[in-house]
Amino acid sequence: MNIKQIKSLADILKESDLSVLDISEGELHIHLERGTAAAPAAVAPAAPAAGLTETAPAESLLPEDRSSELDFNDAKDIKAPMVGVFYSAPSPGATPYVSIGSKVKKGDVLCIIEAMKLMNEITSDFDGEIVDICAMDGDVVEYGQPLFKIC
Repeated sequence: MNIKQIKSLADILKESDLSVLDISEGELHIHLERGTAAAPAAVAPAAPAAGLTETAPAESLLPEDRSSELDFNDAKDIKAPMVGVFYSAPSPGATPYVSIGSKVKKGDVLCIIEAMKLMNEITSDFDGEIVDICAMDGDVVEYGQPLFKIC
């Protein structure tokens, strides 16, 4: 994605009634947010432009000494077992079950998927550490879609 495309997304955000715009395309994730005091910000692995900020990929969100120990090529996916709405916490405003860097054991609850008015707890299939969360709270997820990456 180039700077012209990012600027056009910012224009769409400004012209519409939206306050937040999230776009994911492969490894690229753009988050634009409109506020009264803040300028729009984008999160992308590309070089930052004026008015846009860049954040580090999920791997570097871990402490530096820890990230050198983990082999992200060996990360295992926890996939959605059904179609539904992804919830990272047991209730609105509660702390999420897991975050990046959380250590989990087999059987620990990672999230909830709401399907047909039923809340289904999704548990870890193995022990490890959460290195990436692939879905956002309130997202509709598809069957087989990766939800978490665990090393």
